Amino acid sequence: MPAALTAWLTGDASADRVVPPSGFTAQLTLFAAGVMTFLTVFALALSLATGRLAERWGDDLARASTVRISAPADQMRTQTAAALRVLETTEGVESAQALSAEDQQALLAPWFGPDVPVDALPVPQLIEVTESDGGFDAAGLRLRLSAEAPGAVLDDHTRWRRPLVAAASRLRALGLLSILLIGGAMAAMITLAANAALAANSQVIGVLRLVGAKDRYIARAFVRRFTLRALIGSVAGMICGATAILFLPDQGEVGLLTGLGFRGIEWLWLPLLPLAAAAVAYGATRGAASRVLAALR
Repeated sequence: MPAALTAWLTGDASADRVVPPSGFTAQLTLFAAGVMTFLTVFALALSLATGRLAERWGDDLARASTVRISAPADQMRTQTAAALRVLETTEGVESAQALSAEDQQALLAPWFGPDVPVDALPVPQLIEVTESDGGFDAAGLRLRLSAEAPGAVLDDHTRWRRPLVAAASRLRALGLLSILLIGGAMAAMITLAANAALAANSQVIGVLRLVGAKDRYIARAFVRRFTLRALIGSVAGMICGATAILFLPDQGEVGLLTGLGFRGIEWLWLPLLPLAAAAVAYGATRGAASRVLAALR
């Protein structure tokens, strides 16, 4: 560890007496840093989760397509077989499988309940298509399907994929914006606490100046104390936030909120939050000290 950093962390006992070790300003700094870091953990988890969600939706929908067959009951089986033959001979189609009545009932269950009578309803026949890495020519496949199975309609999920990925990207941007706003709010609260501490010690600051203390010496004491307070509060907030994240349900395939959390190397972002909070406190306190000390001259 560099000597300058060691000296800064150790501090000067005589200079530290300028800053009150407890009281309102200490509690406000610890509370602000802890709460803001706690909220940042969730904002960061939201950003990372939506990033994973956008990637998963994009990958899954990019390789999945659906053929929907709407035809009279006496032609449904014939057109389904014709569509399957077309799909099996299409370059870029890895697999094609017609969904059974049970599979289609499971798809409709969230909207109509588990006992929906699929056989009694005019439900189209669905064929699940999986693309190979190279993909297929959608326009050419539509032409072949219209010739062999007039009731078949190809849906390559393009109109679904784009808005879903765009929505997830916007949620990620919202999470990042929330982190910036949280950092700004923490800086404002720490600035207020530093201003209050400096104003409360104006007489002590005046005496120190009379005995030859420089403003840099006085400011360093305030900056160090408030930075360490923010670091301690932020570590506590990070631990609480990480603990809360661990107790969230881990069922990422169900939806966004149940997939909220960190995965693998993403946990390494958390130790950076207290360092970022300390940097914010350092800058805010240094600016406040410069302004107040200049006003007290």
